[in-house]
Amino acid sequence: MCGRFTRHHTWREIHAMYRLTGADAGRNTEARYNIAPTQDVLFVTAGDNGCQKVREGRWWLVPHWAKEVPKFAMFNARSEEAATKPAFRDAFKMRRCLIPADGFYEWTKGEDGGKDPWYIHLPDEQPFSFAGLWAHNTALDITSCTILTAAAQEPMTALHSRQPIILEPSAYDAWLDPATSVDAATDLLRQDLDGDLQFYRVGREVNTTKGGVDHPGLIGPLNPL
Repeated sequence: MCGRFTRHHTWREIHAMYRLTGADAGRNTEARYNIAPTQDVLFVTAGDNGCQKVREGRWWLVPHWAKEVPKFAMFNARSEEAATKPAFRDAFKMRRCLIPADGFYEWTKGEDGGKDPWYIHLPDEQPFSFAGLWAHNTALDITSCTILTAAAQEPMTALHSRQPIILEPSAYDAWLDPATSVDAATDLLRQDLDGDLQFYRVGREVNTTKGGVDHPGLIGPLNPL
């Protein structure tokens, strides 16, 4: 699963992963170190004339047909069932997105019974894109997104049985293209970078988002060498 993530690279480094134009390419968004479900995030969708577009919305999918914001967890979607589950299938068919990040957190049970957070990233903390789905609910005027997950592979199995899907850049165009069939999109999810992940323990301050806990120290190693 993915319950928190980070985006601390500059937008110049982030936007280089995509084909953005105009204001989308020139954004000056603040770094984030503790992005939690229901908060607003930036995500990338197909745009016009072969370009890509940045949108902003709630990290907690609200299907286009929903009459209220779902109370059950909608910040992750299991890739094995997203194409057929009513809450996600329309988005999986037509509204796939990329969610830029450069790390995320997972938790294990500590010796004292508390939750020990781990910071997970690619080598050299390079920016990447989660495979996601998005929706716009006109009645509620809410744009939203969710992150697709899959069964964990090495090395993530040491921390959790699930992990977010980090797409290979070569799969971006086809993933975003609404013309890509459901079967082809499902196959694209196997083109991931998840086997390259690395991780280390961080302090428990990241366990809460109350009081604006969001600063660079959150991703510092608990016991640096």
